[in-house]
Amino acid sequence: MIVPIGEPRRDFFAEAEMKFGDLVKQLGSPAAKELTHGQAEELIAEQGNELLRRLFQGWLDAQGAGDLGPVLVGRDEVEREEKRYRERGLQSLFGEVELSRLSYESPGVPSLRPLDAELNLPQESYSHGVRRKVAKQAAKESFDEVVLGIGEHTGAHVPKRQAEELAQRAARDFDAFYAEERAERKPESPSGAILVLSTDGKGVPMRRSDLRPETRKAAAQREHKLKKRLSKGEKRSTKRMATVAAVYTVEEFVRSPGQIVAELGSVRDAAEAKRPRPENKRVWASVRKEQEQTIKEMFEEALRRDPQRQKRWMAVVDGNKSQIRLIRKYARHHGVELVLVLDLIHVLEYLWKAAYVFHPEGSLEAERWVTDRLEEVLEGRARQVVANMRRAATRAGLSAQQRKPLDICAGYLRGHLEMLRYDEYLAAGLPIASGVIEGACRYLVKDRMERTGASWGLEGAEAVLRLRAVYVSGDFEEYWQFHLRKEWERNHAHLYAEAPQRAQATSPPSPPVSRLRRIK
Repeated sequence: MIVPIGEPRRDFFAEAEMKFGDLVKQLGSPAAKELTHGQAEELIAEQGNELLRRLFQGWLDAQGAGDLGPVLVGRDEVEREEKRYRERGLQSLFGEVELSRLSYESPGVPSLRPLDAELNLPQESYSHGVRRKVAKQAAKESFDEVVLGIGEHTGAHVPKRQAEELAQRAARDFDAFYAEERAERKPESPSGAILVLSTDGKGVPMRRSDLRPETRKAAAQREHKLKKRLSKGEKRSTKRMATVAAVYTVEEFVRSPGQIVAELGSVRDAAEAKRPRPENKRVWASVRKEQEQTIKEMFEEALRRDPQRQKRWMAVVDGNKSQIRLIRKYARHHGVELVLVLDLIHVLEYLWKAAYVFHPEGSLEAERWVTDRLEEVLEGRARQVVANMRRAATRAGLSAQQRKPLDICAGYLRGHLEMLRYDEYLAAGLPIASGVIEGACRYLVKDRMERTGASWGLEGAEAVLRLRAVYVSGDFEEYWQFHLRKEWERNHAHLYAEAPQRAQATSPPSPPVSRLRRIK
């Protein structure tokens, strides 16, 4: 319906008012008194959604047709003198609505539809409300569940393939958001004195065409013993490694080696309840980018938080050589004095494997052996632990095969002695375990990306990881407003002369009509 703005409100919302009156009449009827509360609830939900659709349709009608006079000139300086009404549909959260707006046209140049720019209409048929819901649900659930939820709880219909495409479009401004929007934000204050950087890798099951070349080659060459299932020890080689990163601040927390041993055992130290929580934590992952790019971004995020390098910087690592090399590279590049700490949980895993060289698995003797060596390592005596383990294996007359787990453990500790100064770290109140990044690998990647039967394409996997990252980092609402502003710039702003920027990031991008150039 095309009605000039200024007409009485009832002309635009008459159908909504009729629907509301009809619903009220039904609820007040004798038949409604026979309903249970659940039946009444379903009636209101079903017909109320149609009421909302009519309200939305009425509001759209009230916006007029975008008439800016007989001629409109765009940024290309071309006069568009031909005016036609063009219809389009929009799949909203309440159902299908329609718009009829003026299109300013001229042969050989893009048409201008001012109302589309004013309302920041998307190019595809799905409204921003539908796109937002798809994006937020895709960060948490499978696309099958997203489609089911949209169908059950809204008036929109979004097939699975379209939901996947909408998620990819919704995630396209992830890098720009953290590079532009966050770069302008002041560092968080107050926050803990320690700035922690951590990174790790986690595999994502991929379609063979989207594996990295070396993994794809290995998958093609590997022959499995059985056709229907994998034998013990066999792998499909169908995962592509995602690099996971985390940056956060935390307060100092001084502990003793004895307290750490107690925390890891069945006895919980009283100080455990006072452990400071990570602050302003941001976690993210990329399956598309190489490890170096993600580590570079990790340092950029840390510098945004502490540009003057006033905090104590540290990184918790698991011993991966390329990871350590890259962290050191960017620490030197940015002139950061960085403390590298070897993750205690990884050290503990190696000690347990070494313990089984001397004692049966699950035995109290093995537990006591690990506890004694762990306490020595925490006291800063890792070098002595390595020497004593090797001497004990030699005295026991073990073969090379029998002592192999012990030698691997000794080599791991020996190769990272400069990162095993736990006595100094504990006295300085530094964290010594990678619980944050390990948790991120689980809830950011594994819980969403490794669902039964999952096999991702590269673009879809990257989009979901991005949406999940902004969601779990608490940035989704802010990101979405940034994304809408970028959508307006991509779809509309470049078409008009002197196209305005949105004044506030939290408000919808709606350029005032008066800023568009018109000729009377």
